[in-house]
Amino acid sequence: MSKSADGAGTADALVLFGATGDLAHKMIFPALYAMVKRGALGVPVIGIAHSKWDLAQLHARVRDSIAHDAGGIDDEAALGRLIALLGYVDGDYNNAGTFKALKRALGGAERPAYYLAIPPALFGTVIEALGRAGLADGARVIVEKPFGRDLASARELNRVARSVFPEDSIFRIDHFLGKEEIMNLLYFRFANSFLEPIWNRNYVAAIQITLAEKFGVEGRGAFYETAGCLRDVIQNHLFQVVALLAMEPPTYRGFGALHSEKLDVFKAMRPLGARDVVRGQFAGYRSEPGVAKDSDVETFCALRLFIDSWRWAGVPWYLRSGKCLPETASEILVELKPPPQQLFADSAPTRGPANYLRFRISPDPAIALAARVKRPGEEFVGEQRELLLLDAQPNEEAPYERLLGDAIAGDGALFTREAAVEAAWAVVEPILATHHRAHPYKSGTWGPKQADKLIAPNGRWHNPVLADVTSSAAAP
Repeated sequence: MSKSADGAGTADALVLFGATGDLAHKMIFPALYAMVKRGALGVPVIGIAHSKWDLAQLHARVRDSIAHDAGGIDDEAALGRLIALLGYVDGDYNNAGTFKALKRALGGAERPAYYLAIPPALFGTVIEALGRAGLADGARVIVEKPFGRDLASARELNRVARSVFPEDSIFRIDHFLGKEEIMNLLYFRFANSFLEPIWNRNYVAAIQITLAEKFGVEGRGAFYETAGCLRDVIQNHLFQVVALLAMEPPTYRGFGALHSEKLDVFKAMRPLGARDVVRGQFAGYRSEPGVAKDSDVETFCALRLFIDSWRWAGVPWYLRSGKCLPETASEILVELKPPPQQLFADSAPTRGPANYLRFRISPDPAIALAARVKRPGEEFVGEQRELLLLDAQPNEEAPYERLLGDAIAGDGALFTREAAVEAAWAVVEPILATHHRAHPYKSGTWGPKQADKLIAPNGRWHNPVLADVTSSAAAP
């Protein structure tokens, strides 16, 4: 899938709203450092925040960010080049003077890119202020998720953004789409001819997607109270994965075709009902700072989804995510239907899963195919084995590095469009307010037992096993 730009050209400045915040420290500055190291960033970077800082403090913050990143400071010259690109404006986002100061800092820049690494409640405030200050012409805006918290708020935010920027200049960022393993889903599907004949309701029994986290809310209880698992990762991250797996082949090589096919998937998703969802809350969540003592916010969510299209009619999609689970891992299991006639007793469906494709997104990325092979001897007895097709690749770009580079270049392939955002919210809208209470579950387990009942008609959950995988290892 080739990439193409929006026609506005490469941005000539990057403005980082929220430059003193946690996201900038953990993700954005390391990404910018990596870009400088490989010669992919040479435009001014202007940080903006309301922290009463000066430029020297921002420089120190950037150095601390890189030092605490996994790779550390391994190129002082590159770090020096990044720091030389930095400027800083301190001010209140509700104050017009802040944006006048930003205009001066931008100098002659004609195509700035504004990155909103700020709380969602401030998105509209900043976007409208950029418009009033005359800073939107020729510019583009990069908006962090969550893009709304329900259908109505998403529509309103889209309205505000579109009142200032054209759609092609709005980059709704979902870092999950920047992962190499997510991009490889698209490539693997359409670069291999053997998949197409079986990639449909006639051969696929069910599809599972798991995004598990071993850790809890880590002091972010107040934020999690406003989001919950469904809003935080399922409606965006996992729905995007579903779209890549379920979409029809694009009719041409361009990101416009990709967006169109993904939108068709969201439109075909059957709206969720209370019986399609199991919500859970790990024991101890209510003791977290910022969490209500009677909180019903889910830290675990499992759902059953149907896509009412010709290709996928009747195939259940099972999605789940949660905190305080046994492992931190993201994995997809595409389970195929068993052969139409069971010639061998040991290959009956009751003896275990049928053939499947397994996509490990993280950690230790892999694509594996499971098939049964006969054991040596005269009896027709076999076992399921996995054939490993791909593992982690060296020198991969980190998600934020890739997405920042694409946004600066004006390439919208890995970003989400207005219609897709609203269509995805429409699927979950019925259960945002009408749902069963969250079931308690113990930390270190795979969530409440009710999630097992949800998937029972199609078997059981495939729990990621973070052991080394080889071509001769028996499938779990």
